Amino acid sequence: MPGAHPAGAEILRGPAHVIDGDTIDLGATRIRIHGIDAPERAERCAKANGADWACGLWAQYETERRYQGEVLECRDLGERTHGRVVAQCFHQGRDIALDLIAAGVVQACPRYALEHPHSLSYIDAEKEAAFAAAGIFAGPVNPRAGFCAERAAPSPAPFLPATSVQPREGDCVIKGNVSAGGRIYHVPGQRDYDRVNMNAPGKRWFCSEEEARAAGWRPARR
Repeated sequence: MPGAHPAGAEILRGPAHVIDGDTIDLGATRIRIHGIDAPERAERCAKANGADWACGLWAQYETERRYQGEVLECRDLGERTHGRVVAQCFHQGRDIALDLIAAGVVQACPRYALEHPHSLSYIDAEKEAAFAAAGIFAGPVNPRAGFCAERAAPSPAPFLPATSVQPREGDCVIKGNVSAGGRIYHVPGQRDYDRVNMNAPGKRWFCSEEEARAAGWRPARR
């Protein structure tokens, strides 16, 4: 972001040529957009009703629609993958990875949040996209690429106070879960209540269903 790059980081600027949902060229430099994983161009996804659709081509189109020919500013993170520069890229001051995740065009790569703090916001954006059933999150989500998920997800601290993973006093026993299906709460006696791990990132205890709904969670169906 202009004015926000660490001293010494190499900044690449120029009009973008989109290769696919997570790869662009700036001039002669091929850039792998950091912290995200787009469907491959030939990849297929399923909608909520089970219908098959070309999510890979759609992801490429959506990325082209937003950024083809637009001037981007990319911060070289000093990493390389398959000959590509790994960079955090911005369009008019906005992190394009964050916007692509929010639109449901790509998934986040949780492993990178351990190394680059800015990636923590990508995980949160993905949860919001899943809750809104945006793009690829409208149906069953395909598995992340191995390089995205091979390390543990980050500590829950960025999402909730450390004490929030423990039950509160009184009747605060409703479990707020976060998954690819969005923010869902479970009350004691429901089928999946005991299976929800409250030590995982983004989980939250509630004292009442009204409190859970007000915070943006919806009830589990069973």
